[in-house]
Amino acid sequence: MKTVALVLVPGVQSLDVSGPMDVFAEANDYVKPGAGYKLVTVGTAPSIRASNGQLLGTDFDLSNAGIDYDVVLAAGGPKIPKDENDPALSAWLNAVAKSVPRYGSICNGAFLLGRAGLLDDKNVTTHWSDIAQLNQQFPMARIQEDRIHMRDGGLITSAGVTAGIDLALALVAEDHGPAISLTVAKRLLVVAQRQGGQSQFSPYLQSSAAPESLASRVQSFVMNHLADNLSVELLADVVCMSSRHFSRQFAKEVGVPPAEFVQRARIDAARNLLEGTDLAVKTVAYRCGFGSAARLRLVFSQRFGVTPNQYRDSFHMNRVPSPPSAARAKLLL
Repeated sequence: MKTVALVLVPGVQSLDVSGPMDVFAEANDYVKPGAGYKLVTVGTAPSIRASNGQLLGTDFDLSNAGIDYDVVLAAGGPKIPKDENDPALSAWLNAVAKSVPRYGSICNGAFLLGRAGLLDDKNVTTHWSDIAQLNQQFPMARIQEDRIHMRDGGLITSAGVTAGIDLALALVAEDHGPAISLTVAKRLLVVAQRQGGQSQFSPYLQSSAAPESLASRVQSFVMNHLADNLSVELLADVVCMSSRHFSRQFAKEVGVPPAEFVQRARIDAARNLLEGTDLAVKTVAYRCGFGSAARLRLVFSQRFGVTPNQYRDSFHMNRVPSPPSAARAKLLL
């Protein structure tokens, strides 16, 4: 019997706790008696108020938690990246890392590990929207932006929220084999191993730029002319600059070269059409400036690790997912 501890702090995302715990609990129904998981919670207080208002009781607080566990996972929460360091929690996590075979985080629970000094020189991941802040606060961490979950020795980290379910399924597969993990995934109506990385969830184009800024003017033109040949020379003409000066200023303001910006804009537009319409992939490709369905498939495969049709199957707004069938089992492994 392996003991799994979920670490809770005020404002924790309740799904970061219940999702992985349900995976381990379901696995207990499919393994030999005594070979499953004992689940406990460790909090910074006897009870923790989650971000959704739910009051969560804890089995232990830091004063009596000990460090005798097989797996310890720090759950994330919306405000954790901006929270102050908790010295008592950091000290406990440090002790855990020295004695527990597998320890890590769900979502931005990685910040709790970082404050304990446990991310230095480690390959880690977190929620896509927190990657920049994690990199800023913990520059010694080697952040893998597109991973759903990441393993580096005994350290295990996951991307945002429901990726904690993916991580738990991976641990079940590690302990009991992929067949058990797949059975649990089917029971919970989730995929045992997602196709692609978390970049398929993170929209690139933002609306925070000032209306008259260089970025805003170029973005507006690009989004209205996606099917055109959007060369650097054309975009420079739009803002009345030389090509060289435009390229430098644009990269300085936006953070990427103009050609990369156009490519990402086209990808975002294609994603929106795949999610919100039933247009043929060929039509999506032409409308968004890729020229052909083959080119769109290549770009999606390189960027997201999935085809346009696979992306649509996962994210189409009007598509109701059906339970996995035996015929689809190989796709879930």
